[in-house]
Amino acid sequence: MTESTAMTDDEKVLHGMGYAQELNRRMGAFQSFAISFSIICILSGGFGSFPIALSSGGGFSLTIGWIVGGAFALVVAAGLGQIASAYPTAGGLYHWSSILGGRFWGWATAYVNLLGLLFVVPAVNVFLYTITKDLFFGAVLGWDVSGWSTTTQIVSVATITAAQALLNHFGIKLTTLLTDFSGYLIFGVTVLLIGMFVMAAPTLDLGKAFTFVNYTGAAGGDVAVASSPVMAFVIGLLYPLFTITGFDASAHTSEETKDARNTVHKGMLHAVLWSIIFGFMLILAMILAVPDMDAAAKTGWSSFNNLFISAILPSFFGKVMLVAVILSNFLCALAAVTSTSRMVYAFARDDGLPFSALLKSVSPKYRTPVPAIWATAILTSLLTAITTPLGAFAALSTGSAMYLYISYGMPIVAGFFAEGKSWTTYGPFRLGGLSKLFAVIVMVGTVVVVIAGHVFVPSIAADPVAKTHFVPGLAYYSIGLLVFFGVLWFGVENKRFKGPPIGEEIAKRQAAIAERETALHS
Repeated sequence: MTESTAMTDDEKVLHGMGYAQELNRRMGAFQSFAISFSIICILSGGFGSFPIALSSGGGFSLTIGWIVGGAFALVVAAGLGQIASAYPTAGGLYHWSSILGGRFWGWATAYVNLLGLLFVVPAVNVFLYTITKDLFFGAVLGWDVSGWSTTTQIVSVATITAAQALLNHFGIKLTTLLTDFSGYLIFGVTVLLIGMFVMAAPTLDLGKAFTFVNYTGAAGGDVAVASSPVMAFVIGLLYPLFTITGFDASAHTSEETKDARNTVHKGMLHAVLWSIIFGFMLILAMILAVPDMDAAAKTGWSSFNNLFISAILPSFFGKVMLVAVILSNFLCALAAVTSTSRMVYAFARDDGLPFSALLKSVSPKYRTPVPAIWATAILTSLLTAITTPLGAFAALSTGSAMYLYISYGMPIVAGFFAEGKSWTTYGPFRLGGLSKLFAVIVMVGTVVVVIAGHVFVPSIAADPVAKTHFVPGLAYYSIGLLVFFGVLWFGVENKRFKGPPIGEEIAKRQAAIAERETALHS
């Protein structure tokens, strides 16, 4: 049998981009959808970020804001899907930006995307810890959890993350089985919770779901700083974007997906679309179950917990639903570890990270990037340990959405300028005449997300809860990152980093590709 007949089309495409088929292709269309749908997880961001919209623009921000933010996310997914169809590689965003925008643009995209992904895992796992502590141990079992310390949180989150890394370690087959289950679980639990919230509603007054009230400041429990009505709505847009993010997981697992050129974009688009639809119905049901919107908004960050305790937990079936929500959040972060580790692996494969020789290695037994998986677990646990004592977790969770959407926009912007010029290799999925329009929408929307994120997380002069005189706002993180990137690029990487293979370098790699694949199969 000759090499040409032995290779699949996926392998030919991958070899044509200069990479060996090291990861195991076991994922089909549903698995590609499920991993993104699991990370989006409307039972995670849809619950944890509920107070942001409620305490900014009330019901209007929850419903209309969800539709506007969801539509933007769908446009972003379509823009990324068009590029993924042409270049289906692990760590796709980095690879796409490099091809379409140059070596520096790809390098910058990689670091911004990696930061967003590294922020996602602790953001989800801290919410998982919080609802388990407050709702399960506190409200259901009646334990006194008031004495649980920041150390308890740090150790608990590290343990949860280690369990997720361990499951990833043992192969994509196990991970996809769990994310497949997660997809069905999210659908089923969402439908049941919609019914339970509606049954708990004092009245079926849909008017409050579309009424705008500026709750920023004290009226909203100081979840968001006092702002103008326009800025209140802009801040509320963080709610859908906190939730509908991480769908680049379908792209990051491209090299583990069969018929990736025809599959990956569908995974992203369907994950976003169904999250919008089911999330909107869930939001309507939750609003109906709120007896008094003014009183609920004033409780600030406790608004979701209070609603869930009063509407869902009184019944035995409600307690079962809580366990299902906790499980779905665990699986959400599990999928996020998968996505992040593939980004680490892909960037290290092109020597873009410290210790790249280790981080780009793949286990011959499990066909997973084991060092990248455990590096992800360690780094995300460290982020939790650093931000928890500072009381700066809001910056971490907000940054996860903001940096991810910036990284989503970067290859799309590069494609806007390269399409029809240096970009002439396309995949089966094309946006055609909508391509340029969608790119402009992405550019404008990304700017809005950046503004909203920085306004929502300002610096705090004193925080008695965190026992610190200063809590850094998101602007400090962003400025620090810009300085760090500038020093790193101009001081080191501009001379050292070569980027992904292009042109003659791809042909030169073919012998090394064959050698790596032979070693994995021997």
